[in-house]
Amino acid sequence: MKATIAILPGDGIGPEVTAEAVKVLNAIAAKFGHQFDMPEGLIGGVALDAENDPFPASTASVCEDAAAVLLGAVGGPKWDNVPTESRPERGLLRLRAVLNVFANIRPVAVNNVLAGASPIRAEILEGVDMIVVRELTGGIYFGKKERTKNSATDVCTYTRSEIERVLRIAGQMAQKRRGKVTSVDKSNVLETSRLWREVVNELMPREFPDVQVEHLLVDAAAMHLLSRPADFDVIVTENMFGDILTDEASMLAGSMGMLPSASLNDGTVGLYEPIHGSAPDIAGQNKANPCATIMSAAMLLRHSLNLTAEADAIEAAVNQALLNGARTGDIAQAGDTVIGTQEMGDAVLKALG
Repeated sequence: MKATIAILPGDGIGPEVTAEAVKVLNAIAAKFGHQFDMPEGLIGGVALDAENDPFPASTASVCEDAAAVLLGAVGGPKWDNVPTESRPERGLLRLRAVLNVFANIRPVAVNNVLAGASPIRAEILEGVDMIVVRELTGGIYFGKKERTKNSATDVCTYTRSEIERVLRIAGQMAQKRRGKVTSVDKSNVLETSRLWREVVNELMPREFPDVQVEHLLVDAAAMHLLSRPADFDVIVTENMFGDILTDEASMLAGSMGMLPSASLNDGTVGLYEPIHGSAPDIAGQNKANPCATIMSAAMLLRHSLNLTAEADAIEAAVNQALLNGARTGDIAQAGDTVIGTQEMGDAVLKALG
């Protein structure tokens, strides 16, 4: 197969972790006889510095010509004081809008060899295997924003069609898994959540009668994620709630450095990225964990290129590297030898064979 994969390293640790994922993708291409063209583009703070735009036209062109996009991270304290519309994060929001990726898929599973890296007790972590489906292009992040000296406003808006399309993604995933969807909202307070729950109650029984549906308020969901995480199969929720809950869920797996994500639309073009941020405090120090980005590359192969065996090979190689004792600082426990970003990438390559 010949395919173009746009690489957007971004800010902070983004260039370091994407470099390791690119190494793995090149190894997969050689091993399975593919040809991956991987042009790079600027996004976020580095794009703002270079072109005065967090998502310049040159990057948009690279992404529009690609079968999929692999992203590192954006943002950092260097750009905290720039105007809202020019912040690095606005580049990411614009990229999502250009690709029309409305469903963010975040798998959360506990690897037994890393159970000790989580602050949660081992018996609670047993059997944890869930997917969080987060609506990605609506809600408060994309709503009208106003700011004066003494007040600020962020508008949260959802339409029925925006809710329906992300529910269908969640329902389809649940049908292939354990058949349960947990819808998370704040319907006791918010009108957008009341609409969300209404649409869930209409669509799910009609289109997915074989799927069990549970409703949770977002504050209760945050509690239950830590008290009974193994009970969840597929969680579906709106943009901001999903952003917060998946960062919380990363503690089940031990570290944000272990969790990949895929942002999908109705077609095959997708955006793939680790759920962690730019971590400027360790940028350039060869300390970041590249596993989430490497596994995001595996999701890219599976969802955008339909290369299932290749995706399985990457995920198996990451697991084998961990079984072999490879540990970056974020997942190391007492007595473990800590290795760097590049060394972890090399450990995955070695396991890949």
